[in-house]
Amino acid sequence: MALKFTSLQDFYAHGFDTVIDVRSPAEYAEDHVPGAISLPVLDNEERAEVGTIYVQDSPFKARKLGAALVFRNAANHIEQHLSHHEGGWKPLVYCWRGGQRSGSFTWMLQQIGWRAEVVEGGYQTYRRLVNMALYQTALPHRMVALDGYTGSAKTEVLKRAGALGVQVLDLEGLANHRGSLLGDMPTPQPSQKGFESALAGALMRLDPSRPVLVEAESSKVGQRIIPPSVWAAMKQAPRIDLQVPVAARCRYLVAAYDDILSDADGLRKKLAPLRAYRSGAVVDGWFTSIAKGDKAGLTEALMAEHYDPAYRKSRTAIGAEVAATVDAEALDDAGLDAAAAQVAAIMSSL
Repeated sequence: MALKFTSLQDFYAHGFDTVIDVRSPAEYAEDHVPGAISLPVLDNEERAEVGTIYVQDSPFKARKLGAALVFRNAANHIEQHLSHHEGGWKPLVYCWRGGQRSGSFTWMLQQIGWRAEVVEGGYQTYRRLVNMALYQTALPHRMVALDGYTGSAKTEVLKRAGALGVQVLDLEGLANHRGSLLGDMPTPQPSQKGFESALAGALMRLDPSRPVLVEAESSKVGQRIIPPSVWAAMKQAPRIDLQVPVAARCRYLVAAYDDILSDADGLRKKLAPLRAYRSGAVVDGWFTSIAKGDKAGLTEALMAEHYDPAYRKSRTAIGAEVAATVDAEALDDAGLDAAAAQVAAIMSSL
């Protein structure tokens, strides 16, 4: 009998030792249950071959080939990846829709004596639960937004506040992006589904009775869209405003974005589309700074001529309520620690 889950909280509280995703590597790479290990019973090419035979030739031939491949691959996984487990091991297995792939693999594990179970509905059940939590249900969490102009080190203050015991939701970390036009990381962002899985998992670990500090963002982090339930909570959240002098913000950005600022060609490609929003003369000025290698001059100009005006417009549109302000004269270690301590004190009073 497959296990049925009716809420994301129930899914995460499954109580099994290991969650096993037996879908193809491509399916796993796009998204998977947080913490699940990948043991595909059909690889990408095998899955495509079986599917083609099923549609173009014969479902019976496809099932014969699929069964042979599934049991052959399952045997390899048991020998190479699972043989160290003792008899009391409890794995939870899922495939795309809780059908033949997970059913066959689970049956084999059960015959060995392991207490394996399969997820009813497979990954599709899990995705419905994520969608319900992030798209259809109001969040039970009380959000507090950490706000401030670009370069105010909001992400770093957020992390340091977390180290002081504040409940935090690090959207930029989950989305693998620094949250601005120039915020790309060396490694790519997760898929939208992958971002939502990581986000849902992070939310489920938070205590709804305590406030949650989140960085004030736009509705997207890089190319990843913040789901409606989270975005609605963020728009309504009271704000802690980080106030940092322009010179300190500039120094911080030059250091934090050195990899981006050192890539002249990449910078020009990212900034050129802004001619549609800023004057040609403004963008030409940025390009002159790039050509000179003037990272500080470019950074200050971008703040004054693009980021700060965009921030003021966005903040006005949302109608943000400022619950408290934190002044940070410097963004060195001492200044960041002091700002985080102030934020932690404010959070404890909310």
